[in-house]
Amino acid sequence: MTVSPDPAARTGPENVPDGAAPPAPGDPADALGRLGGSWTWILGSALATFVPGILVLVWPDETLHVLAVLIGLYLLVLGAFRFVAVFGREAHGERLPGLVVAVLYVLAGVLCLRNPLQTITALSLIVGIVWLVSGILTLYTALAAKDLPHRGAVLAGAVLAIVAGIVVLALPAESARALTRLLGLWLVLLALVEFGVAFAWRSALRRAGAPGPSAPPR
Repeated sequence: MTVSPDPAARTGPENVPDGAAPPAPGDPADALGRLGGSWTWILGSALATFVPGILVLVWPDETLHVLAVLIGLYLLVLGAFRFVAVFGREAHGERLPGLVVAVLYVLAGVLCLRNPLQTITALSLIVGIVWLVSGILTLYTALAAKDLPHRGAVLAGAVLAIVAGIVVLALPAESARALTRLLGLWLVLLALVEFGVAFAWRSALRRAGAPGPSAPPR
């Protein structure tokens, strides 16, 4: 999930600090900031988590190779969503945790796709570490961000990711089928929380009357 200190915050020239030049027209960073700060981008991130979760629950008998490829693609796509969401944050100091999470997702996705025939233990370790670290960083950012209007939903998502990481690391599945069910369940739960954050963010935008503020922590 992404961070925004205030839904009424704008990235336009009217909120540019004194003495600072407004963003140049067509500035890629500004464009990414508007995209990453939209509630539809958060919704897309939730869908990118929900779909693979449903797939692995519907087809739990697929091979470990298929599971590794599916999880690898999920991690790469989420890494891209997290990277864009980083630009939706107003304060540059709040971008570092999000950038670390984005890089972590991409590296983990590459590891899964590079060796899809790896063991169940290795796959569990990769996913568990990603969820645990991203959950801790999201929790820190949510607590540090000021005036967060949907702090409860973001904190719930962070805690759920931490718990998911701990469960996957502490209770390694003994079979591909068990691992599939475990990962699928956590993916669906994480996606549902992120759906809640997306719609809470949409409500905050409507109340503030702002079309494109920075996004909440993720």
